[in-house]
Amino acid sequence: MRSAQVTRYVTPLKEGGSLPGLIEADDDGLYVMKCRGAGQGSAALVAEQITGELARGLGIRVPELVFLDLDEQIGRREPDPEVQDLLVASTGLNLGLDFLPGSIGYEPALDLAELSTPDGEHLAALITWLDAFTANVDRSWRNPNLLVWHRQMWAIDHGAALVFHHAWPPVERWAGRIYDLSDHVLAPATRALGRQEWAAIDAEAVEAITPERLNAVLELVPDSWLVTMNAAIGDDRPAAAWRERYRQYLGARLAAERPWQPVAGG
Repeated sequence: MRSAQVTRYVTPLKEGGSLPGLIEADDDGLYVMKCRGAGQGSAALVAEQITGELARGLGIRVPELVFLDLDEQIGRREPDPEVQDLLVASTGLNLGLDFLPGSIGYEPALDLAELSTPDGEHLAALITWLDAFTANVDRSWRNPNLLVWHRQMWAIDHGAALVFHHAWPPVERWAGRIYDLSDHVLAPATRALGRQEWAAIDAEAVEAITPERLNAVLELVPDSWLVTMNAAIGDDRPAAAWRERYRQYLGARLAAERPWQPVAGG
C-alpha cells in the first residue's frame, strides 16, 4: 500500500458514523480519510483494510486504500471544535480511500443490467458472500455502502465488519455465526439464487482467499493499530500475536458451515 502526507483537511463527511473527512494529500490526490481517533478507534481501520483487500482479491471493486499521515497542526487549524478534537486525536497514521468524484449511492431499485458489469447478479452474490464471511453489519437498504461510478459498482466502508475483534468471543462461536440476509441491500438481486448457485459462489470465494492471500493482507495492517486497539481492553500482546488471532478466526470461519441459509428449493 502507498503512503501519503495529509496537506489539507477539506470538509467533514458527517453522514458516516466515524466522521470521515475529505482531505488532500501531498501526492495531489483526494481521499476520504478514516480517522483512528473516531469512536471505534483503530479497530474500524483494521476492519476497513482487511475486508477491503479481501474484497479486491474476490474481484470486487474497492477504492484504493492508502496510509495517510496526519500532522497535529492540521487539526489545530480546524475551526470546528468537533472536527479539531477528532483530528488531533488522530495525529499519526490513518487510512484513506481514493475519492470517487461524481459517484452516486447504489439504490435497490437500480437494475444491475444497467451497470457495465458482465454479470451483475454474480457481483452482487460475491459482495453478499463477503459480507456474510466478515459479518459486516452495515450493508442494509438504509446504508448501502455501495457506490456507482462510471457505471461500475464499488464497495466502500467496511469498518463495521469483523465484529469479533471488539470482544474476541470463543472462536467456534464466531465461526458458526449465522448472517441474516433479510435486511441486506443486495437481497433483491440475489433472491433468485438457489443452493447450487450459492455453492458455486462459495467455492469461487474460498479458492480466492488462500492462506497466502490472507497472510499478505494481514501483513499490511500496521503494528501500531493492532497494539493500540487491544491495549484498550488491557491486552498487551505484540502485533504478531494479534495477526495470528485474525488468521485463526478467519480460517475457522472459512472452515465452518456457511454463514447464510440459501433460499429453499434451490
